[in-house]
Amino acid sequence: MTNYSILDLSPIVEGSTATISLKNSLTLAQHAEQIGYKRYWVAEHHNMPGVASAATSVVIGHIAGGTNSIRVGSGGIMLPNHSPLVVAEHFGTLETLYPNRIDLGLGRAPGTDGNTARALRRALSNSDQFPEDILELQGYFEDKTSPVKAIRAVPGEGTKVPLWILGSSLYGAQLAAHLGLPFAFASHFSPDALAQAVQVYRENFKPSKQLAQPYLMFSVNVFAADSNEEAEFIRTSHLQGFANVTSGKPSLLPRPVKDIKTVLDSATFARVNHSLRCGATGGLEKVTDELSQLIKTYQPNELIINSPIYKHEDRLRSYSIAAEAITNINQA
Repeated sequence: MTNYSILDLSPIVEGSTATISLKNSLTLAQHAEQIGYKRYWVAEHHNMPGVASAATSVVIGHIAGGTNSIRVGSGGIMLPNHSPLVVAEHFGTLETLYPNRIDLGLGRAPGTDGNTARALRRALSNSDQFPEDILELQGYFEDKTSPVKAIRAVPGEGTKVPLWILGSSLYGAQLAAHLGLPFAFASHFSPDALAQAVQVYRENFKPSKQLAQPYLMFSVNVFAADSNEEAEFIRTSHLQGFANVTSGKPSLLPRPVKDIKTVLDSATFARVNHSLRCGATGGLEKVTDELSQLIKTYQPNELIINSPIYKHEDRLRSYSIAAEAITNINQA
């Protein structure tokens, strides 16, 4: 069986506000809980006008406080931006408030540009502290008998918040395998290394106290609607938004357009389509077929679905259709 979850950047759409985006995220999480989604993750990005989830742990608390059973977490916390102790305190507090419901996905990139990374007050250096920071973070979540120097995370100590490694390259796959942690691959924007990363992770996995067997999740873009034409239409918002981000001009999530080639030149359209190709777009039958092929090829334990859609009601409908599609696949 393939579990299914949601990745949310709490998109701020043209003509709207962050207040509305965060309210919509909670409504989506409540809807997801009712229709079988396993977890709801929010992502850390900074200096992005179209993303309302920069204060990721705060948003996680907002979502967890308004739901009852769905797991809530980060996809991810960008560890270079934070001290491991602060992350342990934040997520230890969340786990204390919402027991057995919090996930901590960790990323190696800053999730922003260099100037903004400096403004986040973390020292920038050429040395990669990511593996060491993860081990330090793990230590803070252990019981107080664990040898974590003389520093304790309170709350945090003893909560054993589950860690995930996020990645878009072979580095994350290798590290997750070495540490015996679940691995989430960011194929929703960087799918080229997916197949190799899956192989590296599974072949090199070492069991750990947290995880006995490899657990693979990868992200997919899903735009589902009552017709293939409507699905292609709502997808154009993401195509435009991604083009803006990758050209250095991040924006609010644009309104969808009837003909994407009227706003993106052919080279940009081809580049964006290539980066965002991992997923499914269409009505229920087409989405079921396309997700089935991905599941058959990579055999993931879980898919996490990214669906930045302009109208909130269209977004709710898309996630409903995606859930129905994966349920059909699981029952086939």
